[in-house]
Amino acid sequence: MKNLKRQWVFINIPGINFGRSSYGQNVTLVDVSSDVLKKSESNIQNSLGRVAKKLHKDDPAAGKKLVDDVLSRIQYTTEPQKGVQNADLVVEAIIENIDIKHKLFKSLDEAAPEKTLFASNTSSLSIAEIASVTKRLDKFGGLHFFNPVPMMKLLEVIRIPETSDETYNSMMAWGKSIGKVCITCKDTPGFVVNRLLVPYIAEAVRMLERGDASAQDIDTAMKLGAGYPMGPLELADYTGLDTGVFILEGWHKKFPDNALFNPVELQNKLVKEGKLEERVGEGFYKYTK
Repeated sequence: MKNLKRQWVFINIPGINFGRSSYGQNVTLVDVSSDVLKKSESNIQNSLGRVAKKLHKDDPAAGKKLVDDVLSRIQYTTEPQKGVQNADLVVEAIIENIDIKHKLFKSLDEAAPEKTLFASNTSSLSIAEIASVTKRLDKFGGLHFFNPVPMMKLLEVIRIPETSDETYNSMMAWGKSIGKVCITCKDTPGFVVNRLLVPYIAEAVRMLERGDASAQDIDTAMKLGAGYPMGPLELADYTGLDTGVFILEGWHKKFPDNALFNPVELQNKLVKEGKLEERVGEGFYKYTK
C-alpha cells in the first residue's frame, strides 16, 4: 500500500489544514488569492493557540512547541503547479463548476509526479467526469469532507471503475490516519449523505411552499420526532440556499426523469432575492447579525 504520510496539497480548502498537519503530515495550502491565504494562516494560528491552551494549560512551553511544530508543517502558495511538484496526494475543493475543475486538473496532471494521487472534495459532481481530463484515472478518487471539518468525523471515499485497489486502500487508510470514520460509495450523484439530504431538504421546502406547515413546525417535527439535531430548513440556512439550488439544478439537468431532483420554486425565489443563508441575515428564517 502506498505510504501517503509525506506531502499533501489542498487546493482552496482553508478549513481542513490544521487537522492534517497536527497528525504529523506536511501540508501545502493553495489558493489563487494571497489575501485569502494570509487570512487562512491567521485562522490556523488562532485555532492552534486555543487548542494548545486547552491541552497544555499548565505548561505554556509545551503549548508553544505544539503550535510551532504544526505551523512548520504547513506551506502556502498561489501557484498550484508549483505546489503539487512533490505531492503524494492532491485534494481539490474549488468552485463546483466542471469546466473550471477540468482546467485545474489538466494543469495539475501535467505538473504532478506520476506517483501523485488526485482527489476531489466535490459534493455534487461526478468524480469520473472530473477525472476524465487526466491521464491517471487509476490514481483518482473522491474524498468528501463535511463542515465543520475539524468537528465532523465522516469522510466519504469515492472510487470510480478505474480507481486501482492500491489507490482506494491508500485513501481509506489515510482518512483513518487523520481520525476520520471512512465510508465508501460508488460514483453516484451526491454519494451517500447528499443523495439523501438534498431531496429531503427539497421536500421540506415543498411542504412550506404548499402551506402544509410552518417552517418552525417542520423543523421542530424533525428534531423532536426524528431526533435530528437541526431541522431541514435550519440546515438549508446553515449550508446555503444557493448551494442547494445549484446541486438540484445540476442533477435535474443530468437526470430529468428523477422527480427527487426537480428544482423548488420557493427556494429559487429566495436565492434570487439574496436570502441565501444565516450569515447574510436571512434565509428561511431571519437572523440578527
